[in-house]
Amino acid sequence: MNLEDPTVRWGIGLTSGVLVAAIALLFLEGTMQLLVLGIAVFDAISTPQFLKQAVES
Repeated sequence: MNLEDPTVRWGIGLTSGVLVAAIALLFLEGTMQLLVLGIAVFDAISTPQFLKQAVES
């Protein structure tokens, strides 16, 4: 796995974000569901950025 490739980094971030969102939609409701969906969005956006910084270091 080549973390220098942006497609790989974004694929990892989006996959983990989708998994968290699926758990929120299938098992949670109300405010907790919204909170976990927000965490999923944050995860999908931040993970590729963290991986990019790790590769550059």
